[in-house]
Amino acid sequence: MADSHLIIYDGECIFCQNYVRFLRLRKNIGPVDLVDARSDDPRVQSFWSKGYDLNEGMLFVWNGRVFFGAEAMQKLAELSGDKSFLGRIRDSLFARPRIADSLYPFLKAGRKATLFLLGRKTLRRSEKGGMPEER
Repeated sequence: MADSHLIIYDGECIFCQNYVRFLRLRKNIGPVDLVDARSDDPRVQSFWSKGYDLNEGMLFVWNGRVFFGAEAMQKLAELSGDKSFLGRIRDSLFARPRIADSLYPFLKAGRKATLFLLGRKTLRRSEKGGMPEER
């Protein structure tokens, strides 16, 4: 869909699931395709092929520009316009590049630890150039 925006996230990560669920982007920017990085959606493989390690961060495409990791969180916070109390706190933190850059490694570590504790595997790109495999 040419007019839509895209978020690729780890659908097995409870933090990622909840984050994209609570964003209020559609109201502010229009259609947003939410794609699980573990799905067979061809766009997932396309971004792996372009060098994006989707195990290391979520990806957001907005107006043709790709935002990855902390930068994606910053742009999503900037665009979400969430007026709830928690939304304003989240957005005010992540809309600041220094804070987002500082917090993002902790969020990634928390994601990896949570996946481990829940017995879920992290993603890795297939060495055959195909779809990402779980490890």
